[in-house]
Amino acid sequence: MISKKADILERLNPADRFTLAMDDEIRRDGLAGSQCGFALELSNSPDTTVLQQRITEFSQRFPVALASLQQMGRHFYWCKRNDRNNPAPLFFQHHCPDHHDEADFQQTAIDRIINHKQARETTAPIEFHLLTGPTRHTFFIRWIHPFCDARGADLILKYLCTDDEAQRQQFGLPETVPLVNAQLDKFHWWQKVALLLKGKRYMAQLDSLQSIQPFANDQPPQRLSHRIQRLSVAQTEQISKLARQHVGLTGTSLYYIGCLMRALEKMRPNNPGEAYCAPYAFNLRKQRAISPMTGNHVCALFAQAPRDIVKDRQQLFTHLKQQNAHVIRQQLDYAFLPLMWAGTWLSLAEYGKTLRLSHGADKAGKERSSFWFSDIGRLDLPADSFPGTKITGVFHLCQVTAPPALAFLSCIYQNRLTLSYNFVEPISNPEEIGKLHQLMVAELLGEAE
Repeated sequence: MISKKADILERLNPADRFTLAMDDEIRRDGLAGSQCGFALELSNSPDTTVLQQRITEFSQRFPVALASLQQMGRHFYWCKRNDRNNPAPLFFQHHCPDHHDEADFQQTAIDRIINHKQARETTAPIEFHLLTGPTRHTFFIRWIHPFCDARGADLILKYLCTDDEAQRQQFGLPETVPLVNAQLDKFHWWQKVALLLKGKRYMAQLDSLQSIQPFANDQPPQRLSHRIQRLSVAQTEQISKLARQHVGLTGTSLYYIGCLMRALEKMRPNNPGEAYCAPYAFNLRKQRAISPMTGNHVCALFAQAPRDIVKDRQQLFTHLKQQNAHVIRQQLDYAFLPLMWAGTWLSLAEYGKTLRLSHGADKAGKERSSFWFSDIGRLDLPADSFPGTKITGVFHLCQVTAPPALAFLSCIYQNRLTLSYNFVEPISNPEEIGKLHQLMVAELLGEAE
């Protein structure tokens, strides 16, 4: 509980509360909470003096980076910490010991960071880790989802990569109300009620089909693991061309989702259920905006396809494209906003159950999501922008509830598509994910039967 109202920095917005409910669900599954990661692979060790200075400058400009998440009644707030006169460090350096395998050291270190369990109130909103060795160097940001979304993490990295101080001062400007609230304020109260009812009908329609789960293993979850795969420039170009052909210029995410649905169906065609259902978020910021930096400014959508349609490649992409067009035409892309606002008045347990579990008459209590999905898109970080070194690659990580125990993240950097498979062990394992990746690549490249 908050000891002093004067300690409050800001209240969580409805999208923050949405991610906090999922943090609570991940913790209830015995995992570390909604920890996320953004990694930059570097050509050599960076200038740590400049990096530390910019991280310190960032925390001074955005003090919520040093805050503690606290509850007052049913609401949650970012609050000043009791140790603010001697704040905990945000920047940590890890060096591979002599005679150790560098790849194993980096994998183990990142796994340890992303799986570290702490109480919600003591977990730092964001940390910066530098992993170095004789030849491998990685800068890894670990944040908890109520602090910021993936686009916000991208902006934080751009802030650290901006050499000019005057340009850095422009980040986070203009200051605005949370974009979820700004969107809601555009509607009159009766329009909000209509959107709320429309959103409930939208969810009821999704729940009329039982979602297929990706894995058959029912062992208790223990830890998040990940596998990163990077495709070639030629493969990435071919995939982009196929995506445009099947789902249009703006439908790349739908192409990835459809390919993953088909790969999962081929891997486990006998898993029970009637349809694949994938939640994903869309960013409310304007194109190329550098504000807001912190907080979540997204709304949720779902892509769903019945099993029979998934088996037919062309029919599947036609279905997903038409489904998305219908969602936009009916304003269902904004119908989730009043649902998120209403969720702020529920307890985390009630909200989490509402978000995760379907409510069809014969399907109550079943997991709605077949997998989690996030497409970061094309990243425009200049390779030579990081202090004292060059960026050679990027990848993302995120914790996920179990079930579905699978989160698929994608991005394109330097014209190469990076796929990040995040899975919960022992529900799945590296061998199974390796098989899934082979099927996924065949689908992406249009080589599958």
